[in-house]
Amino acid sequence: MGKIANKQVICEVLLEAAKKDRDIVALCSDSRGSASFSPFAKELPEQFVETGIAEQNLVSISAGLAKCGKKAYAVSPACFLSTRSYEQCKVDVAYSGTNVKLIGISGGISYGALGMSHHSAQDIAAMAAVPNMRVYLPSDRLQTEYLMKALLGDEKPAYVRVGRNAVDDVYEEGNVPFEMDKATVITEGADVAIIACGEMVKPSAEAAALLKEQGISSTVVDMYCIKPLDAAAIVKAAGKAKVVITVEEHAPFGGLGSMVSQVVGEKCPRKTLNLSLPDKPVITGTSKEVFDYYGLNAEGIAKTAIEAIA
Repeated sequence: MGKIANKQVICEVLLEAAKKDRDIVALCSDSRGSASFSPFAKELPEQFVETGIAEQNLVSISAGLAKCGKKAYAVSPACFLSTRSYEQCKVDVAYSGTNVKLIGISGGISYGALGMSHHSAQDIAAMAAVPNMRVYLPSDRLQTEYLMKALLGDEKPAYVRVGRNAVDDVYEEGNVPFEMDKATVITEGADVAIIACGEMVKPSAEAAALLKEQGISSTVVDMYCIKPLDAAAIVKAAGKAKVVITVEEHAPFGGLGSMVSQVVGEKCPRKTLNLSLPDKPVITGTSKEVFDYYGLNAEGIAKTAIEAIA
């Protein structure tokens, strides 16, 4: 199990960098507690901006600071950041090319029982559709650290979505095969290609282990870089597989599944299945309960693969 949530890693990376670079500023929309950014606000109050419950202002102020030479990190629940401030993300950040990194915390169905108003099952599709906007869903705390350090080194807009709670590690400390905008291949096989992002990478890797017990070999791809999408990794994985399965904590339209299907259909046609949340409000429960219910767990992914191959 990961020691800390991905959102806390983001705060720690930015806090250490901001101590050395006064141009780094963090902004929250009455979310410093839930975003784990209280330490940043406490240690560097002059580099922290609290906008209150005003996500549109959060993004526009971030863009304004960026135009003045600051390196702005706008941190807010993904469900609000990707909907209430969508126009500001599109115009003030992406279209204007401002150095703003949009950090969507508690993404997907992290808020559980709070229901559809607090779920962000559309954000991959929405943000990826905006020109000049990059989209990233890191799979664990270790990859999150590498991603944030990489983002500190550029001045282009980006949207990063992470969950609310600590998740099991996918990688090992000191052994994180990270390359910016390149998917990571976790296992390689010839029967099925499983392409996943975010919190769905760990159960996908576990599903590969279950399939191996059944004599089925799997390629598991961690597509943390939704946009720019690593099409070459998709073609390579799909090209040697009988079936391609995508797994995502997102609605069935416009997300990873849709993007992968476009690439596979054009470059190397294969049977492609998309495991996702349903096109309706999800059941009430914890993340694990919701994932288990919809088959977004190791057993469900393995079952889908076995049935597809058969």
